[in-house]
Amino acid sequence: MKKLLFSALIFFTSIFFAALICGCAGNAASAQEYFSIGMAYFELGKYEEAEKWLNRARHSDRTMTASQYNLGRLAFERQRYSEAAKYFEDILKIDPNNVLALRAAAYTRIKTGDIDIAQRHYSRLLELVPENADDGYNHALVLYAMERYDDAEQVLEKYRNSLYDNRDLLLLYARTQSAQNKVEAIDTFSTWLAEGSDPKVRYEYALTLEYHELYARALEELRKAITEVTSSTDNIKKSDIRFALARVLLIADGDNTEGITEMRGAVEEGFNDVDAVEKLIEGGKVTGANRDSLRDIASGMRRTEAARIEAEEAKQAQENDLETDPEGGSQ
Repeated sequence: MKKLLFSALIFFTSIFFAALICGCAGNAASAQEYFSIGMAYFELGKYEEAEKWLNRARHSDRTMTASQYNLGRLAFERQRYSEAAKYFEDILKIDPNNVLALRAAAYTRIKTGDIDIAQRHYSRLLELVPENADDGYNHALVLYAMERYDDAEQVLEKYRNSLYDNRDLLLLYARTQSAQNKVEAIDTFSTWLAEGSDPKVRYEYALTLEYHELYARALEELRKAITEVTSSTDNIKKSDIRFALARVLLIADGDNTEGITEMRGAVEEGFNDVDAVEKLIEGGKVTGANRDSLRDIASGMRRTEAARIEAEEAKQAQENDLETDPEGGSQ
């Protein structure tokens, strides 16, 4: 505690003396002091004060770039992403090869949803520092979001030495391969799962196995994924996994009724994508009694959805009536 209090005392004393120097030295000579005060407030989390002092420092050529960069960081911390991007990109207008500003601008553009701009920044960044695997991952992630799966895979393959040491890189690599329906995705997913587990990733792995008609292995992975879902799992629903399990069972063995049992279980647990059920019916891989049962399930889902919509509309109409006449009487 004494050490902490002593450090705080030193910190605030440094701000005081820096401010005193600023008052005595004049604007041109005090830019560095302004910058130091601004960064001191930044470290304390006092962002409004930090912004004020960094804006003062920005008017000096000597501290302009550093101040601009940290004003961007301030805006980012306050979730003012468009403003942050402008600060970083203003630096790039003067210094196009500024690696720090490029990296910050690229990541900030992901936050603003400007994926094309983020991709251009990452592309330039990797020309300047091609050995940086973290930048490579972010660039590939942007390309993946743009559905440029082949380009994303090519970027990741430049970091083969890091792929099997970095689980984020490896998982994105598996997903880019899977998105292109490449059989290599099977081994990549398997390698990732050998070092840990996640029901969402296992589900994706099972879908890849299903696509390549490895039904027995797909069923095994889907059953494992169901057991891995807990109350805290928020990236995949058990009902979606059960639907996939039902689909594989029905396709792999059209006469087995287990798939229909699983399908009903998925619906009871909340699966409501009736279009997916009808796509399975129309796909021609489910025949006979199972196909008729699927039609019954789809009809039931549509009736349930229609009843839900009708109830919501009735509730909304009642709320509108109350807003029009809060006392429920006639005018």
